[in-house]
Amino acid sequence: MAEASKTPLLDRITRPSDLRALPDASLRQLADELRTETIDAVAKTGGHLGAGLGVIELTVALHHVFDTPRDRLVWDVGHQAYPHKILTERRERIRTLRQGGGLSGFTKRAESEFDPFGAAHSSTSISAGLGMAVARDLDGKAHNVVCVIGDGAMSAGMAYEAMNNAGAMNSRLIVILNDNDMSIAPPVGAMSAYLARIVSGKTYRTLRDIGKQLAHKLPKFFEEKAGKAEEFARGFWTGGTMFEELGFFYVGPIDGHNLDHLLPVLRNVRDAETGPILVHVVTQKGKGYAPAEVSADKYHGVVKFDVATGTQATSKTNAPQYTKVFAQSLIKEARKDDKIVAVTAAMPSGTGLDLFAKEFPTRCFDVGIAEQHAVTFCGGLAAEGYKPFAAIYSTFLQRAYDQVVHDIAVQQLPVRFAIDRAGLVGADGPTHAGAFDVAYLGCLPGFVVMAAADEAELVHMVATAAAIGDRPSAFRYPRGEGRGVTMPEEGKPLEIGKGRIMREGHKVALLSFGTRLGECLKAADELGALGLSTTVADARFAKPLDTDLVLRLAREHEVLLTVEEGSTGGFGAYVLQALADHGALDRGLRVRTMVLPDTFIEHNAPAAQYAEAGLDAKGIVAKVFEALGKDMAAGTAERGKRA
Repeated sequence: MAEASKTPLLDRITRPSDLRALPDASLRQLADELRTETIDAVAKTGGHLGAGLGVIELTVALHHVFDTPRDRLVWDVGHQAYPHKILTERRERIRTLRQGGGLSGFTKRAESEFDPFGAAHSSTSISAGLGMAVARDLDGKAHNVVCVIGDGAMSAGMAYEAMNNAGAMNSRLIVILNDNDMSIAPPVGAMSAYLARIVSGKTYRTLRDIGKQLAHKLPKFFEEKAGKAEEFARGFWTGGTMFEELGFFYVGPIDGHNLDHLLPVLRNVRDAETGPILVHVVTQKGKGYAPAEVSADKYHGVVKFDVATGTQATSKTNAPQYTKVFAQSLIKEARKDDKIVAVTAAMPSGTGLDLFAKEFPTRCFDVGIAEQHAVTFCGGLAAEGYKPFAAIYSTFLQRAYDQVVHDIAVQQLPVRFAIDRAGLVGADGPTHAGAFDVAYLGCLPGFVVMAAADEAELVHMVATAAAIGDRPSAFRYPRGEGRGVTMPEEGKPLEIGKGRIMREGHKVALLSFGTRLGECLKAADELGALGLSTTVADARFAKPLDTDLVLRLAREHEVLLTVEEGSTGGFGAYVLQALADHGALDRGLRVRTMVLPDTFIEHNAPAAQYAEAGLDAKGIVAKVFEALGKDMAAGTAERGKRA
């Protein structure tokens, strides 16, 4: 028997039905093997590690107790879903995580039947799960719907909106609160586990229902008092009164790493026949891997690393990260102006505001996963004369669009939006790509919309935003490293609505908005070698647009291309509008707008993504030849003859 226990159990698991055939006593070994496999896989690919390590035992227990995929298992965000992927027919591909053509770093419906709902933004699981539960009831079916949501995601209003709705509907739904940081959790131990098992069991629930029926026969006053007394007594020992008030039957807290505690509770809630239930599970991010356990961020997001030491690979370039450039620039501006404050929505390190907070702890605010609140909170600060910088990823700012319109734009409040992760973002894929912000901000009256062409321009745009005091503004910049340009000592406010000429030519004009400027310059070199004299300009502003620059380029060139890292409806659309308004399209100008294609580009290396989108130098050159109605191959051959 001892020898048999050493046989790798994970090698025998291809899908959860194999796991369900195992005895409970074997699950500890399986969990240990799954943890080792997860660490080894992420060491080779990079990605989100800490969250997955924290739910190893929970993942094993859920797939052992519930009949997935018939029972729906909805993971919130998806950061923690790598172990789930290993157990659901994807182990052979797990070392392709976040690579081109490989597995997504998040749950994805198109990838597996075991991913019933795709996620990469937080706090969606309960809403989606409730929809699935109602659909089940309408279809007359009886399977379970289980949502796993982290304590961080519970800071978002959407989660409470969903819980309020679920409690009011009394739908049969199971929510697992994966708590790895909440200070409200009472001590977790044998007594807590015992109580959780008792209150989730059928005997307790039957007695509780009998009590409710008896109380129902009493006058209304006594019925209400009896219900409150039962809730108070259970809340006194277990906590969870807040969830009870939302209509959920609360169970917990229980140790999320103790399978002997998890399994009986999960079986009890699985077999419960009515109403929404919340199971409070306490876990530890990074559990079981020493470097992650002692790390400040618990290895939440990592690049490739050495398993033995935990040492992560370092970048070989000397160019600074855009995010760090933004943070350092804002710190410099804040030293000069004590009205400057910074706001983040649960992304202090991701936006660089952790650096700002170290120097200005009373002027930096992390509002949690609450982008809607963050925007209106900034509006309140601006209304009282402060200069708030809202540092929010482009893809997350989408969640607060009504607040941007109603609370900021309509009132012309000078909130400064620092839009990180503009454009394509590589391994995080389409859910995190910043494709739409120019379109959805540029259409708002009074907004100033800027895009930094490089890290030096970003420094100046931070200073520009700080100086704008009469209207809202936004400046966008990408993920990753800059171009390695010479950095200014300090930022200088730019002239609002004015671009710049980078290179003069007379045949072709390339008007760039954002960091595609480097590719435009490369394309100009190639076009020049092919005999096509090319002007390159950096627009700097999409709004207000430098109409004089646009009209000059249209007047002096045969071809005009706009190039941007955004969707249709953004910078190129504003240029076309200006050209049409001034009759410049009536003069035979060959104009093309180069934008991201009308599709969601899957995760890959950023360079490969931009090549796929046609927004690299090669794609720009090809677009010029298309506009000219010429064969690019013939032009290249002619260049060879001249050489």
